[in-house]
Amino acid sequence: MIPLNDRVIMISGATRGIGLACARRLLHEGARLSLGVRDIDAGENALQSSEHPNVAFFPYHAEDLLSAQDWVTGTLRRFGQLDGLVNNAGMAQPAMTLMDEDEAMLDNLWTVNVKGPTRLTRLAMPHLAKSGCGRVVNVASLSGKRVKSDNLGYAMTKFALIALTHATRREGWEQGIRATAICPGFVRTDMTAAETKVDPAEMIQPEDLAQLIHTALALPNNAVVAEILVNCQFEDMF
Repeated sequence: MIPLNDRVIMISGATRGIGLACARRLLHEGARLSLGVRDIDAGENALQSSEHPNVAFFPYHAEDLLSAQDWVTGTLRRFGQLDGLVNNAGMAQPAMTLMDEDEAMLDNLWTVNVKGPTRLTRLAMPHLAKSGCGRVVNVASLSGKRVKSDNLGYAMTKFALIALTHATRREGWEQGIRATAICPGFVRTDMTAAETKVDPAEMIQPEDLAQLIHTALALPNNAVVAEILVNCQFEDMF
């Protein structure tokens, strides 16, 4: 395992849910964190880290290429290196179905869930290569492995995010860059607050996903997992 102390990790969407749990876990492991968030005050309050020397917050909006560029530039200016990227920010609602004629929601989903991570990965790649053991972790979904609901737009974007993961592995392999897609089922976050199919207590907990993200970041170059499928219910696909 690669120790995370002093490694610099960027995490998008770190204000709540999976991103916040991941930030807490990695900070505990000694990593230096560059957190891209929509609301810096909310992020500082959630992580209680406004004065922490190993944490820096940057404004990040997945729809905005300039904010992605500024975030990467700011990270390098603050920490001088980049060792890992966790593409966590995403959206799911409202649902976009196959028969919806209005494509605006699909456009929004595609921009946030696919173009956002693609841009960040592209911008981070040269700096991750310098690390020699750069890591990209994409928080995808089991909806990127099978379609079990009417929310086709969300599933399409998560399938695409898994494709991005494999493209990243292929592009960066010789430079020591490794990429992993984390594919959970229902996770107990704000995104699933209105879900009635599964009791919240039976859902995957964000802290458990944070453990898996930590593992994906810490595995050595010769023992990296490309996809981690995580379910809280029995899935016959397994």
